[in-house]
Amino acid sequence: MGKPTGFMEYERETAKAVLPKERILHFNEFHTPLSEEKQKQQGARCMNCGVPFCQSGVELMGMTSGCPLHNLIPEWNDLIYTGNWEEAYARLKKTNNFPEFTSRVCPALCEAACTCGHYDEPVTVKENEYGIVEHAYQAGYAAAKPPRTRTGKTVAVIGSGPAGLAAADQLNKRGHTVTVYERDDRIGGLLMYGIPNMKLEKHVIDRKTAVMKEEGIEFFTNAHAGKEIKPAQLVKDYDAVILACGAKQPRDLNVPGRDAAGICFAVDYLTVATKNLLDAKEKKKPSLSAKGKKVVIIGGGDTGNDCAGTAVRQGAVTVTQLEMMPKAPGQRAEDNPWPQWPKISKTDYGQEEAIAVFGHDPRIYQTTVKEFIKNKAGAVSAVITVRLEPKKDEKTGKTAMVEIAGSECKIDADLVLIAAGFTGAQKYVADAFGVELNARGTVAAKGSGYATNVKKVFAAGDMRRGQSLVVWAIREGREAAREVDEYLLGYSGLPLQ
Repeated sequence: MGKPTGFMEYERETAKAVLPKERILHFNEFHTPLSEEKQKQQGARCMNCGVPFCQSGVELMGMTSGCPLHNLIPEWNDLIYTGNWEEAYARLKKTNNFPEFTSRVCPALCEAACTCGHYDEPVTVKENEYGIVEHAYQAGYAAAKPPRTRTGKTVAVIGSGPAGLAAADQLNKRGHTVTVYERDDRIGGLLMYGIPNMKLEKHVIDRKTAVMKEEGIEFFTNAHAGKEIKPAQLVKDYDAVILACGAKQPRDLNVPGRDAAGICFAVDYLTVATKNLLDAKEKKKPSLSAKGKKVVIIGGGDTGNDCAGTAVRQGAVTVTQLEMMPKAPGQRAEDNPWPQWPKISKTDYGQEEAIAVFGHDPRIYQTTVKEFIKNKAGAVSAVITVRLEPKKDEKTGKTAMVEIAGSECKIDADLVLIAAGFTGAQKYVADAFGVELNARGTVAAKGSGYATNVKKVFAAGDMRRGQSLVVWAIREGREAAREVDEYLLGYSGLPLQ
């Protein structure tokens, strides 16, 4: 259980971040990991509570509390404390296929639900997970372990994001022959092109997929199922097909001037930024850069923050981020008690960097776009914003953000990034496979499962669940794999979650 008095003896200590003005000079990860001795002390802080909320993964007031993968957190914290790193890795891998990803990009739902965090600082669960998996690669026990036998069953996985990779990994472990089709030029999906390099360096993805290839999974890139590759042929050739294509239909803005040049979706901007970075060695000319531009980001959240950090690194002359909602409080409100996810204000890495460079927080709250102004060339030159205020509808009781008359303001801009979220799966993929979509724009699976209306075809990840976290995508992939395994063999030896 770690050290019984560890949480009283050791203070929470996390990896140190490189200072903002230094780290914006590159696109690499910017935290210095803890030493092995420090990591053991952090493992000692976990007291193996009678009810470990950290691994619960339950819904409380519409938000997830604890890890959706039900990671065996107290167990591997104790194993870190005692120095048994290999067993810690074995326990971690029982529930999480890709700790090398989640330990970098997960918002740490586990830490928000940590009992220590109820009255003090939570255990550094995310840091400990990072320590375990990186130690495993260094020591050699994260190496490939191909299945001993094959079942003769074949599965095609469409999409190589976290859900597709998790499903492929699980089914391959069972001995099925798995082929992954990715429409982009590199494996990783959201991990590769939706998350900037400074949060997840791409060699980390390549390192893991190289292991998966050694274990027998076959990958095809530039393989666009629904276009060049015919879905009907895939369904004919394979015993099962899993659609894990994400929820990549971006939410647009219907305001005057939207057709101006220089306005693009955040996900497209981040994709190009990563491609520019990875293709730099090939001396390809960069495209869609924020260098020398006045950037306006529409939308908060992780994507908006990632755009801010990317724009600063590319050399933007100004960065402004518009958020519709009011600024969250600095501490938990009375109606947001532990172990709920804390709805509090935070300044993430991209905003920290913008503050360091420009001297002020880039975020403007309770504000939205009313109009885009074009120059003579048809490119965006400014954004007309309007202030919003929350108002409660007396009939429905619901609160909505409404415009404040006369509060319009003009912000100069020559690059606008729309980071307003996503509305569901891209319809052409669903239509190509003949699968039905629901009112939310995601694949309509049967009941709470993963089977679609088309025989042999299953769906998982954001494509089924809607836009969510990497950790949820991994869980979806694991559960879909179990359902497919049972469909193929009549039973499954894979874990329930």
